[in-house]
Amino acid sequence: MTALEEQAVANGEQQPSESQQAQDGEQVITPWDVTGGADGKIDYNKLVAQFGCQNIDAALVERIERLTGRPAHPFLKRGIFFAHRDLKEVLDAYERGEPFYLYTGRGPSSEALHLGHLVPFMFTKWLQDAFKVPLVIQLTDDEKFLWRGLSVEEARRLARENAKDIIACGFDVRRTFIFSDFEYVGGAFYRNIARIQRSTPMNQVRGIFGFTMEDNIGKIAFPAVQAAPAFPDSFPHMFGERKDVRCLIPCAIDQDPYFRMTRDVAPRLGHHKTSLIESRFFPALQGESGKMSASDQNSAIFVSDTPKEIKSKVNKYAFSGGGISVEEHRAKGANLDVDVPWKWLNFFLEDDAKLAKIGEEYGSGRMLTGEIKAELIAVLTEMVERHKKARAAVTDDIVDAFMAVRPMPWDQMFG
Repeated sequence: MTALEEQAVANGEQQPSESQQAQDGEQVITPWDVTGGADGKIDYNKLVAQFGCQNIDAALVERIERLTGRPAHPFLKRGIFFAHRDLKEVLDAYERGEPFYLYTGRGPSSEALHLGHLVPFMFTKWLQDAFKVPLVIQLTDDEKFLWRGLSVEEARRLARENAKDIIACGFDVRRTFIFSDFEYVGGAFYRNIARIQRSTPMNQVRGIFGFTMEDNIGKIAFPAVQAAPAFPDSFPHMFGERKDVRCLIPCAIDQDPYFRMTRDVAPRLGHHKTSLIESRFFPALQGESGKMSASDQNSAIFVSDTPKEIKSKVNKYAFSGGGISVEEHRAKGANLDVDVPWKWLNFFLEDDAKLAKIGEEYGSGRMLTGEIKAELIAVLTEMVERHKKARAAVTDDIVDAFMAVRPMPWDQMFG
């Protein structure tokens, strides 16, 4: 890297290139590729320092509880959503009575979501209910057309199918606008895309995303499409021409590069800098070497899986930190740092006391691997069956209602 590039990396404005990271045996974290370091693990402290974001501390969690008047979501209490950019500024504004909205999204590349996909939506649902604020959800069907080679028609179809799973999480239609890029881009939204594109030099995009001369020009232009929802006047049916409504984005930390670019552009276009609240990756069944992939059916539990499939996948593929033999396990206990059933229970078992007891029993060797897997299977089966029931109730008319460009009264969005 040049001296200028090294300084940009030090300032958290630019990452080392993916090829440079891989060459150095370091973890690679981009919006399209997540790979652990030499030991196969993700070093989140290093990632926070590299990206230039901040850790969420106990005081910040307590402040959220005080402002919302409800207990923090388990994802916050357990450090699953662990990092942020300017979250304090959003809370300051909220305390002053100033509005903000939520923005999250999904790249529709599979028929059904897996549990890792549900994590940001579960948390976003809690944020919407706790703060009583509007939400925009972007379905980047154009991104999957550009990166995955899907046809336009298939990407559009998957966007609507994924919308049903998202709606099944329980979002409030009075406060929620879901849109697909292929259907919504135009008007005020496209004008903001063009403004972002003109404000972003090619060397900055290459530095952040690692694009090469072999990448199609659609990829190079796309970051502005994902940035535009962070500006409220991209949605005139919700916010009119207002630029003073802040935006908070719940997402996995691999999406941070998009919004570093967005934050750089925002003040020049008269907007507040976008705030982010960022999560750890949901590990694959085989272990924490990256994040779960929809392309590997055996690395994931999907919301369409049967109870039999869930049981089979957990028993067969979930990486265990338990001892090789019962005798060794009883003597030494389980290694909770690498055990996937334990990690997954930290995401989805809501009962704090029960989770602590399982951790103590399994970590000491009193609970066996088969027993913790049975606990996880029960939790996942109940969760997936509940989701299936909710999804079955989502009709095409309901999808159309969420995706309609319609007047959204201020008192309903924020009331």
